[in-house]
Amino acid sequence: MEVAEMTEKEQMQKNIEEFSRLQDYMSVCEKDSEPYRRMKRRYAELKVILTASGINLTEIDYIKE
Repeated sequence: MEVAEMTEKEQMQKNIEEFSRLQDYMSVCEKDSEPYRRMKRRYAELKVILTASGINLTEIDYIKE
């Protein structure tokens, strides 16, 4: 059975949801902790992906790092 690929819209939605969820996790972690540093790396990756996809992060980026 073949798995259908995600459409561009579905992938974008997935990335936006992950970005939002990740910020929720980051907001409850100590900034000097190892988990926070790892999440921050993914946060930066998602910012690049979303920005390159033409998403305006002004409204959804409340960590702003």
